[in-house]
Amino acid sequence: MKIALGSDHGGFALKEELKKYLSKLGHEIKDFGTTSDAAVDYPDFAYPVAEAVAQGKFDRGIVVCGSGVGVCITANKVKGIRAVNAFSVEISKQSREHGDCNVLALGGRYLALPEAEKIVAVWLTTPFSGDDRHLRRIRKIEK
Repeated sequence: MKIALGSDHGGFALKEELKKYLSKLGHEIKDFGTTSDAAVDYPDFAYPVAEAVAQGKFDRGIVVCGSGVGVCITANKVKGIRAVNAFSVEISKQSREHGDCNVLALGGRYLALPEAEKIVAVWLTTPFSGDDRHLRRIRKIEK
């Protein structure tokens, strides 16, 4: 799977670890930055990730900031993006099954690497249910 990654300084350390994890799983990764833990603005990295996913250049996107909130809000500003700030495996799974979410937002200051890896693994492997009620809701969002 082709995955776009991005983070601000608050998510930098987790993004770097997830990059290794995803590569180990065989995914093709593009890192949109940031490249250090020096203070930066999260929209500068989350928005390009979301745009690349919306344009079909990547299958999915993962964005990380301190809480996951700012990057999630930013990603959801891009037409065609359904981003989730997943703080548990259960939320991660439901976001795919019910919402067909294509961008995953994570909180680098609130998630330990083992939990983040579980959330990512479930999010990447859970298919959209395709259920009519969920499709109806997604179509309403798209309008």
